[in-house]
Amino acid sequence: MAHRIDRVAAGKPLVFAAALVPLGILAWRIHGNTLGPDPVAQLEHDTGLWALRFLLVTLAITPLRRLTGWSAALRFRRMLGLFAFFYASVHLAVYLVVDLGGFWSQVLTEIAKKPFVTVGFLAWLLMIPLAATSTRSMMRRLGGLWQRLHRLVYVSGALAALHFLWQVKYGKTIAAIEPVVYAGIFAMLMVARLPDWIRRSRQRRAAASGRVAPGRPLVQ
Repeated sequence: MAHRIDRVAAGKPLVFAAALVPLGILAWRIHGNTLGPDPVAQLEHDTGLWALRFLLVTLAITPLRRLTGWSAALRFRRMLGLFAFFYASVHLAVYLVVDLGGFWSQVLTEIAKKPFVTVGFLAWLLMIPLAATSTRSMMRRLGGLWQRLHRLVYVSGALAALHFLWQVKYGKTIAAIEPVVYAGIFAMLMVARLPDWIRRSRQRRAAASGRVAPGRPLVQ
């Protein structure tokens, strides 16, 4: 067991470095001016896409663990979730600073006027408390509230997928099928959780009636 734990710990720096590769590639493309005819739109697209990818990978860890029994995967979940927030923050920064040119007076107008911006901004806002409470000390401090708080990741994921879907309507430079694929992946990850949600709901109802002890909190 100790040897397995050491292997997971040794793998974390590799995962961390791999998660920074997309940022390095984007920096290289910016330096080489190879982002295409609309570099700002491409930069927004790539950073947002990587944020969504990391969010989906984070959500995939629990189904993966249940299918394979590889519990060590859970130890990578926090890092991957933080990288999802990181790339989402870069995505937002590119939009605000580069696309809007730092005209902060336009921000509220853009959020109110364009639904895809509204839901994208909400998805990012919901990720803030998740990132802020991702440490073990916060888990201990919040207790059972931590588990309930981190279920916001499902709402954030749904909003992020919707944000991507609605960009097609607003003429962003993306293939129409691409957002559908990612929305489908998110939907499958949610469907994979249904049996466990149903089972735990039954456990809670049974516990409330005094028949059995309550089950463990629902994990992401």
